[in-house]
Amino acid sequence: MTTYTLCKKVIQNKTYGTKEEMLLKLDVFLLNNRITQEQYNELVDLLDVQ
Repeated sequence: MTTYTLCKKVIQNKTYGTKEEMLLKLDVFLLNNRITQEQYNELVDLLDVQ
C-alpha cells in the first residue's frame, strides 16, 4: 500500500490522535515526497470533513 492509501484509511476510520497531529504527519509526507500536492490537498479536505 502507498502512503497516500494508508493515510486515507486512517482518516476515514478516524484512527489518528488529533487533527493537528495528522496534519503534521501529512506535512512531513509531503515534504519528503511520499505524497503529491494533489494527494495532500485531498487528504486535508477529507480531514476537515471528518
